[in-house]
Amino acid sequence: MTDTDRGAVGSEYLTIALTKGRLADQTMELLARAGYTCEELGDKKSRKLIFTNEDQKLRFFLSKGPDVPTYVEYGAADIGVTGSDVIMEENRRVFEVLDLDFGKCRMCVAGPAEAGDLLRHHEMIRVASKYPQIAKDYFYNRKHQTVDIIKLNGSVELGPIVELADVIVDIVETGSTLHENGLMVLEEVCPISARMIVNQVSMSMKARRIREFIARVRDAVNMQ
Repeated sequence: MTDTDRGAVGSEYLTIALTKGRLADQTMELLARAGYTCEELGDKKSRKLIFTNEDQKLRFFLSKGPDVPTYVEYGAADIGVTGSDVIMEENRRVFEVLDLDFGKCRMCVAGPAEAGDLLRHHEMIRVASKYPQIAKDYFYNRKHQTVDIIKLNGSVELGPIVELADVIVDIVETGSTLHENGLMVLEEVCPISARMIVNQVSMSMKARRIREFIARVRDAVNMQ
């Protein structure tokens, strides 16, 4: 058994990695409708790292979004919930099994209005993004446009303002931050929402439990 297998199959529990913050709260609300709960997670003062429902044999832990696919790929978690933007960017070996229909937003190309001509004419441009893999796939494989991609971790809207980049690729919810900084959505890359992912080994070794879990959560999603 490899290290990847060991974490996924070595327990009777289902271990679930949640994305910290609002996504975790929304996930637990959905799971409650599906009949899965964890009272320990409701204690905001707790310093625990692992939260357990012994009756249902469920374990939960909170993680930063980009780490969730890593925990799932390597079997530290059987199941994970994070945004589809993270799943695309990290490109881990996991099964994406369910769109949870919340955490909705858009991945967009944005910039000043005049940058629209650079996109239409497939000019060589600089693109700033927290999501270099998504940006690369969009420009190289879908638009067939050669670009220079600059990875940023902070406020990518600064890129065009200080002339570091011509455009940005980033998540857009309301567009208010773009508008306030003289930028606009120029192209939509893809819609984004919260997704459920599953470890590949767990899907085989814990098939009955995971399929039941997915089915109950899917029913809860359809009732929203």
